[in-house]
Amino acid sequence: MNLYLDTSALVKLYVEERGRTALVEAVSEAEIVATSMVAYVEARAAFARRHRERVLAPADYRRSVRDLDGDWSRYLRFEVSEALVRAAGRLAERYRLRAYDAVHLASALVMRDQLGEVVFACWDSGLNATARRAGLALLSA
Repeated sequence: MNLYLDTSALVKLYVEERGRTALVEAVSEAEIVATSMVAYVEARAAFARRHRERVLAPADYRRSVRDLDGDWSRYLRFEVSEALVRAAGRLAERYRLRAYDAVHLASALVMRDQLGEVVFACWDSGLNATARRAGLALLSA
């Protein structure tokens, strides 16, 4: 299985949240795990926000950052190229997506075009519905 992680899924790998167990299992079974380059900064921002809001203890915050940094090179990372940005722009207009949601969807569709079947892992119901309409399989969590 080829698995694409949006930021909500990527964060879930490093922060204890509902659905994490199923996601960790899917990642361990996947041949390829991919995300967009923008997911790194989005994940770091999510960790920092949880830390500021005292949802994530200082030690857990440091561990999350350290573990993400350690794993980052293992992911297939989609660059935010001119072609990808233009595709994301079209998807944003067509499906009324937020900017980075459109980047993630465009990246997953490029992955599917390059590698075949892709399972889209996301914990945003609106983006999941759009990914399904765009022809992607969804991770069942």
